[in-house]
Amino acid sequence: MNLLNAIKTVRLFKKQEELIPLKTKWSQQLDPNHVLEDYPRPQMKRDNYINLNGFYHYAINQQKEIPHLFQGEILVPFSPESQLSQVQKQLLPGYYLWYERVLPPLTKENGHYLLHFGAVDQIADIYINHQHVFHHVGGYLPFQIDITNHLNHQHDILTIRVTDDSDTSYHAKGKQRLKRGGMYYTAQSGIWQSVWLEWVGETYIEDVKITPDYDHDQIHVKVILNHEYHQDIQFQINQQVPVLMQASYNIIDVTLPIENKISWDVNSPYLYKLYVSIQDDKVECYFAMRCFSIEKDDQQIPRICLNHQPIFMNGVLDQGYWPDGLYTAPTDEALIYDIETMKSLGFNMIRKHIKIEPARWYYHCDRLGMIVWQDMINGGEAYHTWFVTWMPSLLSWTKKHISDKHLRLLARKDAHGREEWIKECELTIEHLSHFPCISTWVLFNEGWGQFATEKITQYVRQLDPTRLIDSASGWFDQKCGDFRSEHHYFDEPKIISDPRAFVLSECGGYACPIEKHISVHQVYGYQNYTSIQELTQAYETLYQKTINPLIEKGLCACVYTQLSDIEEEVNGLLTYDRKICKIIQKERNH
Repeated sequence: MNLLNAIKTVRLFKKQEELIPLKTKWSQQLDPNHVLEDYPRPQMKRDNYINLNGFYHYAINQQKEIPHLFQGEILVPFSPESQLSQVQKQLLPGYYLWYERVLPPLTKENGHYLLHFGAVDQIADIYINHQHVFHHVGGYLPFQIDITNHLNHQHDILTIRVTDDSDTSYHAKGKQRLKRGGMYYTAQSGIWQSVWLEWVGETYIEDVKITPDYDHDQIHVKVILNHEYHQDIQFQINQQVPVLMQASYNIIDVTLPIENKISWDVNSPYLYKLYVSIQDDKVECYFAMRCFSIEKDDQQIPRICLNHQPIFMNGVLDQGYWPDGLYTAPTDEALIYDIETMKSLGFNMIRKHIKIEPARWYYHCDRLGMIVWQDMINGGEAYHTWFVTWMPSLLSWTKKHISDKHLRLLARKDAHGREEWIKECELTIEHLSHFPCISTWVLFNEGWGQFATEKITQYVRQLDPTRLIDSASGWFDQKCGDFRSEHHYFDEPKIISDPRAFVLSECGGYACPIEKHISVHQVYGYQNYTSIQELTQAYETLYQKTINPLIEKGLCACVYTQLSDIEEEVNGLLTYDRKICKIIQKERNH
């Protein structure tokens, strides 16, 4: 145990520094008239799409009614706290954030206009022509509204009202804090993923679920329509001969064979296309033939396998923060840069930490061959830091022997909050199960809002039996899920005999501030280095002396903290502005 380094991370009565503004190269090139215009739902594409990103009128006030006057313009989909929004104001609990814009001409008389929001943090009310049409709770998941019956097709007005309790309630909040510092970051709010419209016919495809059956060379497809349909539905894989079948309900299940199967893996991430057509609608989907499993090797050690072949998942923690856009990357190219840079450093897995990204991020992981461990978003009341952070870090035995029934200590007293988290967990899996790159659901992290771990693990297994489950990353293990999952920052990890696979779901965290690329001067990290050369040497030593020797003994995955600096926390492999890679790149064995 490196007690000195652990004590240095304890932050008491620290005065908050004002952030030094940083910009990425992508924000410097951003055209506000063309913001994030790539198709936002690549897992189910149509040939029509209206991007509603851009400038909206905005106001922040304490009035529940639609304001008569607005205070300025905000660039959507960037939160008002971000530089790119051109607002840079904090939405506080008890206040309302209002958006308003005129919709483009919507002239089609038949069919349906569907309005989509990628994510709005935290509680959203939607108005069309000043009439309330929808209410949504939850800041991380997409939702859509059929606005057809509310349109006048002449001068239609879209208005959005947002409230955000941030970290003052039990709602999902991730790493956001109104009082940021250390490993907690600036709270953001409002619209932070793309807003868009599409037109569909009277009968249309609501969703297509594709589940690969790798061992039997086939896929199971479930098509969900908006109402019953009694005509032909067509399926076509790539350019193969289409398959027709008669539909009789609004849900159609079909199994399609895959001839001469091409497997997806990190070195050859092959994606199939699937076209689904009905009389009034056609969508383009994609899928991959792959499977994830835990299987024993010749020494009877459980190993993570991809397509039944052992794979060491060499991962990096990614929290998806940007200095100019906070939760929102400035461009699609910025998302791609992060993924490709991590691949160039030798990583084959990203742990998406306490955040859900736009669908395009997962699509890029699919096509670039990057495996993803997806965290659920933590919620709960105010955390007891001494219990969930300091005690497990300093007294390692407590990680293994504390029950998750201590609801007060784990900030889960509120029954409504527990119910809401389970529902959002279910919706997260429903939304993200489209993406082949996701291998693992991470349910709880370091005890933040943890409860009923074993019961929830069983429920998630029923929802998605095709993926692995990390039930409790870090500590407060309840002896369920597929992994014995530990965090080691201040002590040496050791393989402990367990029927589950052993993973280091967090380690490293080495800090190295780079002048002119930092947000504050009083920085935060777990071990401090003064140069890129020193950091690279420490990083290499960690893998050569600690990580690599443990692989033979049973280590199945390792997650290095982290992809980039974030505000005070400077333990990234990249600076916060993504302008410098702090690791000297060369050929690596991991």
